[in-house]
Order: sequence, then C-alpha cells, then structure tokens
Amino acid sequence: MTSAYGLPRLVVETREIEPVDDLLAFTSPASPLAWLRRGDGIVGIGEVGGYERGPRLPPGVDPERMPSPAESWRLQAASAQVDDPVGLPGTGLVAFGTFAFDTRSTATSRLVIPQAVVGRHRGRSWVTRIRNITADLGEPAVEPIPYGPYWSGTLGPGSLAPAAYQAAVRTAVDAIAAGEIDKVVLARDLVGTIPAGADLRRLVRALAHDYPDTWTYAVDGLIGASPETLVTVSRGAVTARVLAGTIPRGADATDDAEASDSLAHSAKDIEEHRYAVRSVLDTLGPHVRDLRADAEPFTLELPNLWHLATDVAGDIADHASSLDLVAALHPTAAVAGTPTDAAIEVIRRIEPFDRGRYAGPVGWVDGTGDGEWAIALRCAQIGSGPVRGYAEFSDTVPVVAHAGAGIVAASDPETELLETRVKFRPIVDALA
Repeated sequence: MTSAYGLPRLVVETREIEPVDDLLAFTSPASPLAWLRRGDGIVGIGEVGGYERGPRLPPGVDPERMPSPAESWRLQAASAQVDDPVGLPGTGLVAFGTFAFDTRSTATSRLVIPQAVVGRHRGRSWVTRIRNITADLGEPAVEPIPYGPYWSGTLGPGSLAPAAYQAAVRTAVDAIAAGEIDKVVLARDLVGTIPAGADLRRLVRALAHDYPDTWTYAVDGLIGASPETLVTVSRGAVTARVLAGTIPRGADATDDAEASDSLAHSAKDIEEHRYAVRSVLDTLGPHVRDLRADAEPFTLELPNLWHLATDVAGDIADHASSLDLVAALHPTAAVAGTPTDAAIEVIRRIEPFDRGRYAGPVGWVDGTGDGEWAIALRCAQIGSGPVRGYAEFSDTVPVVAHAGAGIVAASDPETELLETRVKFRPIVDALA
C-alpha cells in the first residue's frame, strides 16, 4: 500500500537498547550514514526510501512540479505508522539529507530514509527499524561490523590552483569596488583518489576524533566535520550558530592568544561576520519569534583555527519544519555573500567548477520536522565522478574537496589563500 501521493507507507519502531560505545561500527563501510558530535548522534543502515532531485531525474518527471523536500517529507511522515516510546532527538522516523549548494548544480540533492537507525543521546541508546509495508527489502543486520584495514588517499591542486585563486580574489575585490556586491565567498578545490573498497568509516572516525566539537557527517558519499550549524529545531526551539571571520591558531600559547585577539578586533573580519549574521536574522524573522543574537561575536576555538561566532536563538512562530528553515536560510552570507543573488552570480562567473554539495545543507530530520542541519564544510565528496587530472581506474575512487574564504573590500589575496589552506587541513589530515 502507498499513500495518496504515491509515497510508500512506512512502519517505524524504536526500542531502547543497552548503551552503544561506537555508533560508527553499525553503519556501512562502503556507504556510511552518520551524524555525530562528541560520541552522540545517529547512524543509518540500508535505505528504504527518501527524496531525490537533480539533473538526472527519471523519464517523465517534471522538476518544476516536484514537491520541495519539506513538502515531500511532510507527506511521507503523515502516512507513516510510528511506534516510538523512547522520544529522544533522533528516534522515530528519520531521514539523512544532503543538498546541492547551487540550484544549477549537477549534484543530486537527497533525503535518505534508512532501514535501521542506531542512536545515542546522553548515555541512552536505541534502535529504530523502518520498513515499507509493500516492499520486502529484508531485515538489515543491526550489529557491529569490524573495521577494514587502514588506508590513505591523495589530494592535489584542482581546477583553481593557488595562483589562480589569488587572481580570483582580486577579481572579486574589483566586483565589490564596482558596487556589484558587498561580500562574496570564493572557494577553491583539491582533487584526488582513495583506494577502491576503502572502509570510509575510518575517515569519519578520524574527523570525529580530531574535531569532536563539530558536526561529523557522512551522507551519500559526502563526508566532513562542520563547525557551523545552519539551524536546529527541537520541540519548538530554534538555534543557529553563525561563523564568519577566520584566523589560524598560533604556534604557542602567546601567539595563539594574539591570534584570537587580532581576530576579535579585525575590522575586515567583523564586517564579514556582520553580513553573515544579518542574513540569518532577516531570513529567520518571519518564522521565529523572540529572535535573539549575541550583541558581539565571540572567538570560537577549533583545533586548527579561530572563528568569529554568533549564536542565534528563538521559538517557532509558525508551523515551519527544520527543512522549511533550511530552504529559507540557504545559502547564507557566510557561504555565498551579500546581496545573496548577486554573490551567487559572481561565484558562477569566477569559480571554474561546480561546488556540488560543498557549502550546502547537510543533516537530518525526524517525523515531526525537528532536526539538526549544518553547512557542509571541511568535507570531501567521495565517488563524485571523473576528476580533472586523474584517470579513473578500477582500483581507485575519485575525491573532491573544497574550501573557501569570505571576500570583502579589504581582502588580501595572499591572506585569503592562507585561510583556505587552514580550512583544508581537517580533510587533508584525515585522508593522509
């Protein structure tokens, strides 16, 4: 049986289990589904359904008539039969999601509903099983899978090498001086390969270990550790963390303190940060009441850099789900620029590549519309098709990574290049 809208009817059952120490051990080595922070989170097993939108839709499907991800998810959740006595964040019906940065991207945006979810929250663990009542997909094994051998990958210059990136920054500054934009975020790429058959959970685990305060994620081959929350919705409460403005960590305690202080008083970085915060507040305003934000940004410490950060909070004022807010917020000034539409056009003109899902939303949503969504940063897309400069062989899989910097009128090309190098470090180190 299907719903009135052709979506499969799902039966969902969540049960509490003994605490699980290593969530990643339960997900697929070849195609992990994961959302983790400090050991808590959820991992998925298999796939029972979801949502997909991209340039390669099935024959006869009109993309203009497709429902949005939020609309499709509401219909799917409304038809599901859910038995969830646990009632913790991430229990019940859940989908993992990853979306393209640009509507013109050749990348596919997806929601993936797993056949099973294993989760942990503040010392409690559970298993959720999800089945389509009309399709017998078999019961997936919910048990730890031994990790495969260690492996390493390679990354090298992509289509925007360091000198070309500095030239792109100068072009962007010229566009700002000409009044086209106030700010634009420009990215560059690294390309490479990993061994075929590599246990990708090792990449996820390395990122989670080295960057425990970030959201570590793996969805449809996109793997990363993002420090930036796009939006979280939990029982009516809305929170977001805006990051814009960056400086590398110092070599010792004295240098590190000076770096943090320099960032906190940098007119260039404060200007960049102000644009990002304003874009989030303006977008959330129609959907959120009692919206509040820190009066001044604080410096957020990560293992390899400092960020200027501002926390935003409020309460849902309408019936918006986390997916509705994701659609409204993306792309923020922190990853696109200001004004947004003009900045996107500048990005399309200057960047010689498709960002794919880099800087797009990534996260999860539950049956009530609650969820946690980050911006896909510090990441790599595994198995993204042919990579410039590398031949595809049966024993390797292509990898593409991106990192960007916010460009304003006072930007210096060499400094912005250094910022991208620091931002590449998490994924480069994890692949080594």
